[in-house]
Amino acid sequence: MTPLILQRLIALPYLILGGWCLLAPHMVERLTLNPAYQHLSATSSLLIGCFGAQAVLGGLFIWFSRWTRTTFGVYAIALLPFFGFNYWFVYEVPIFNRWMALDFVSNAAMLGLSLWGWRMMGRSETGAPVS
Repeated sequence: MTPLILQRLIALPYLILGGWCLLAPHMVERLTLNPAYQHLSATSSLLIGCFGAQAVLGGLFIWFSRWTRTTFGVYAIALLPFFGFNYWFVYEVPIFNRWMALDFVSNAAMLGLSLWGWRMMGRSETGAPVS
């Protein structure tokens, strides 16, 4: 496994889930929002589609950028608030339903990959064998 492969694996949730939001926003709304919060309107479709477009754009930047050890580390730290978001809006203010587990699992995988990349890049900078 190379840092580039880890980086591209980090990009996949953005490309896949963001693409889903972009191409099927009403499906995403029906599946992920609790019924009391669903609008299924042109406006909600637009907003979810815009969210998806931003996610795809982010995924493309992750895929094609040149990451360093610092990038992996900062990205890992930047992911941490998303776990609080997932908890809050599933359990405390239940706007989202259990389908948000997709987001949680994606964030957990990206965090693990980021830490792995950070560690791997540190080894390569010191000349230690990379595994």
